[in-house]
Amino acid sequence: MKHEEIRGKKIILRRQREEDAPFFAYWFNQPQVMFQCGFEKTTDEEEEKRTINVSHKSEDSVWFTITDLDGNIIGETGLLRMFPAWHQTDLTIIIPDPAMQHKGYGSEAIRIMLDMAFHEYEMHRVSIGVVGLNTDALEFYKKIGFKQEGILEEAYYYNDEYSDFIMMRILSQEWK
Repeated sequence: MKHEEIRGKKIILRRQREEDAPFFAYWFNQPQVMFQCGFEKTTDEEEEKRTINVSHKSEDSVWFTITDLDGNIIGETGLLRMFPAWHQTDLTIIIPDPAMQHKGYGSEAIRIMLDMAFHEYEMHRVSIGVVGLNTDALEFYKKIGFKQEGILEEAYYYNDEYSDFIMMRILSQEWK
């Protein structure tokens, strides 16, 4: 990983650590978070440690824990499935605690990640997939500058209910 820590005005993006696992294990088991993020099974601290130590250390991704300026964990973000030959990657961000949403943390994290994707990794295209029933997230990404480019009809299934999966993207020339 190129960066151990990136400081913003409201947040810090830092390298993920094993001690982050209890936060993610708790929040990633909450039904609303599971629904919004497409998690199909529950997790535990050991699984989250494996994710941090193995899955999130792959060569085609970069992951950060999002904290406030005091170091309290807010969520996670990352670039994954980075494909330099095609200059494209996917973005992910999860701020699971509703009390931490709508405070500008997510906007700042995404701005840092998009700057990194476009300038440092020289990506041309960044995409994100969103559960169609998660209308707050869809509006949030549109506000950031993402454009809807496709709908995978009824491609998402959770709690005996189908939802569309919305594909969104932003291109380097659209990013200010």
